[in-house]
Amino acid sequence: MILTAAAWITILLIGGGAALDRVLTNSVEQNFDNQLEYVLTAMIASAEIGPDGEIRMNRPLGDQRFLEPNSGLYWQITGKGALPFPSRSLWDRALKTPAGHNDQAVHFRDSDEFRDEPLRIAERNIKLPDSDISWTFMVAQSRDSLDAQIQELRSVLVISFMLLALGLIILAALQTFYGLWPLRAVRQAIAQMRSGRESRVTDALPDEVMPMVNELNALLDHNEKQAEESRRHAGNLAHALKTPLTVIMNSATAQAPDLAETVIREATTMRRQVDHHLARARAVGRRGHSHSRAQVWDSLESVERAVSRLYGHVRLDMAGDKTLAARVERQDLDEMLGNLIENAAKYGGGSVFVTVEDADDFVELLVEDDGRGIPEGERERLFDRGARLDTGKPGTGLGLAIVRDVVEIYGGSVKLEESEDLGGLLVRLRLPKALG
Repeated sequence: MILTAAAWITILLIGGGAALDRVLTNSVEQNFDNQLEYVLTAMIASAEIGPDGEIRMNRPLGDQRFLEPNSGLYWQITGKGALPFPSRSLWDRALKTPAGHNDQAVHFRDSDEFRDEPLRIAERNIKLPDSDISWTFMVAQSRDSLDAQIQELRSVLVISFMLLALGLIILAALQTFYGLWPLRAVRQAIAQMRSGRESRVTDALPDEVMPMVNELNALLDHNEKQAEESRRHAGNLAHALKTPLTVIMNSATAQAPDLAETVIREATTMRRQVDHHLARARAVGRRGHSHSRAQVWDSLESVERAVSRLYGHVRLDMAGDKTLAARVERQDLDEMLGNLIENAAKYGGGSVFVTVEDADDFVELLVEDDGRGIPEGERERLFDRGARLDTGKPGTGLGLAIVRDVVEIYGGSVKLEESEDLGGLLVRLRLPKALG
């Protein structure tokens, strides 16, 4: 930031200085030329033609330097066929008359015809009364004073602009240094958190930095919640696996005759528990993805094809808005719908009806079957891991538990109700709606 500011300040000051130098230099030269033109006008007003056709001055010019040899200020009048009429300051020198010039207006030019004395010359061609000759009036002055003024002006400009640039760069550096100072406090707070002495950034910081601090604290909260969920899930999984492992260990120690059957049964239980917790872990990991999006109808069609192959005797009908999308991962949506629709097909009477509705900020899916239904007092218990009401059909007892855990992670809900149309169970699944 400091280098960028310094480069930009330098470019602007160089451009501004060049423009200002041009303007002031032109002004000094214009003032110098105005003085020469004033003297040239006075010369023309004082000139006249003598009796013998010679040119002469009827009154002397007021500047004493015209009378001092090599004074640096000169005048000269020349005409075709006539001898030059110079000022005494020219002494034994003469100004060169440019060939082919016929300047009706005042013409200014630079000349180096005098050695070590550059000149600025103003000249004009005039025809005087009683004369047919075009006389060239010239006033010349050494450029030393003009160049000295310009050099002094440029020196002042360069020094002033260098000091201005230095001051602006120092100001930009101080502004950057103190403007970014609060970030050092954030860095120190992060170091304190990394060392375990602090858990959040609590220092009072400027308003410009507080949005970043708030987002950082929110990220820490999110990470802590995920870590706590991971610890809880790990503890639940360990607790769930502890009993099957104990049963296997006891059977192996006692050399039970049904050891193989026991191992298979308990290993199946452990596998169900591992699948359940893996589903939760996947959902937790995907929850932070704000771009998660799944088309509900596409997922329903995919699940319908899979369930139809497993339960060919079941009629599955779907209705509702086909354009709705949920703010969840497609794999998790497939898993939730798969569990609900498979349960409806397995425990229902042969008919399953799925409805998709728009419920403001949510997508609501109603899964109904024509089975015997579930008593209201038993509905909540079905969400417990391993809970089953019908043990005569194969199952894991984890389907509804997985659905509830995953849907709550995404900020939705699932409820069990009674279907008014089919008479069986109605599962109301609500998921956050994906906008746009």
